[in-house]
Order: sequence, then structure tokens, then C-alpha cells
Amino acid sequence: MDGLHQSKGISATGMQAQAQRLRYITENIANADTPGFRRKMTSFEEVIDNGRKTGRVETGPVSLDRSQLRRVFDPSHPLANADGYYEGSNVSLVVEIADAREAQRSYEANLRMFDQARKMRSSLFELLRR
Repeated sequence: MDGLHQSKGISATGMQAQAQRLRYITENIANADTPGFRRKMTSFEEVIDNGRKTGRVETGPVSLDRSQLRRVFDPSHPLANADGYYEGSNVSLVVEIADAREAQRSYEANLRMFDQARKMRSSLFELLRR
């Protein structure tokens, strides 16, 4: 039974990590038109307990995308330079939507694994009652 409990814990940490990733993605999308905004990214790290791999994951530190900011021509913008350009964000909506879809699918896969472990545990208790 301990294995079923562990699998639920592993799935739960996967769901938490993907939910955190989705928060950064939505923040990126919300700031896509904010001048000077840099895309936020995160990675996943495996949780190690007493030098042993646990299978659990957590989000790593947030990093900013260092790719070049988009130059936007708008002479009337308050941040525009003498040539009429200002630095926009480096957020690509296509990339963010693709990342959001990937995170959503990974979250759903972890949810299915969690639910399957819960059903297996319930079935085991049912067998033990007989």
C-alpha cells in the first residue's frame, strides 16, 4: 500500500509544479504588451530526500528570458526614443499558448495517475473487507 501512497504523492507534486508553470505562463501572456517585460521561465527539479531520488518534482528558480526585446515603432509612445522606437516585450503568444497546452496536458496526466492510484487503493480496501 505504501507504493500507492507514494504514487499519489508523486502525481500531486507533478500537478503542483504544472500549476505553478501555468501561473508564469498566464503572467507572461498578461504582460505581452508591457514595454520592457521579459518572459518568465521555470524548470522542474527532482526532489532528493537524504540523497535518494523520490520521483517527486518541484519548480526550480524563475529565470528571465534573455532574448532580445522586440523593437516597436510608435513615435507617440512616451518611452519612444528619437527614432520613434521603444523596447517591447520578448513574449511570443504562440510559444506561450503551446507551453500552456503542454502544461495542461501534463497536469491532466498527473491527475489521471492520481485518480487511478486512488481507485486501486479503494479496490484493495474492498478486497481486504471480504
